[in-house]
Amino acid sequence: MTAYIWLIKLILSHLLTDFVLQPGSWVADRKQKHFASGKLYLHVLVTAGLAYILLGWQYWLVALIILITHFFIDGWKSYRPARIRYFLIDQLLHLLVIAGCWAFTFQDRSFIDHLRQRLDTDVHGWVVLAAFVFVTSPAGILIGQLTGQWSRKIDDPENSLANAGKWIGIAERVIVLILVLQSQYSAIGLLITAKGIIRFNEKDRQEVKTEYLVIGTLLSIGTAIVAGLAVKLFV
Repeated sequence: MTAYIWLIKLILSHLLTDFVLQPGSWVADRKQKHFASGKLYLHVLVTAGLAYILLGWQYWLVALIILITHFFIDGWKSYRPARIRYFLIDQLLHLLVIAGCWAFTFQDRSFIDHLRQRLDTDVHGWVVLAAFVFVTSPAGILIGQLTGQWSRKIDDPENSLANAGKWIGIAERVIVLILVLQSQYSAIGLLITAKGIIRFNEKDRQEVKTEYLVIGTLLSIGTAIVAGLAVKLFV
């Protein structure tokens, strides 16, 4: 339990300092001046300082590691364009540092062994994880193949409809899967209604485009429902 609380504190510290306590002007200054930005130094000091306060003085080495790694990770990111891939890489690197500090600090504790044992025996957790992975890209690719005959007929030279639909579909299926696992079937109806109001009120829409959206929506939601029912049935 101590290890668990320790990890949560470190993640909380990261979320507060990287998002809540970091003004947009600091980010802009870092993007402009890179490693010469005074705001970068102030940001990493705040990040390490809050981690130090939450964890306690005996973990000063962890705070120092976070300070150094955060400085180089954010400095590296300042040279990258504002794209989602670099944001995700940046956050992943920070979380890997946190995970590394946690594992090193509690490497002699039984907590890690207990966690590993539970992961090896928790069938329900693995099945749920597999279902969530399935309703993201794998289900999206499957639905794309099934609706290909309609999408190829749509006048969309920049493929913007398919690109937007990809992320909307993933979010939609994840939400539906969560609702099925929680047996909140009426909420799925509200979700379908809300999406219908948003996506199907466009005037002068191509008939083939309407068919594509209707079929894609039904397949997307249906796939998530089937995945959720399969989890509840077999676990």
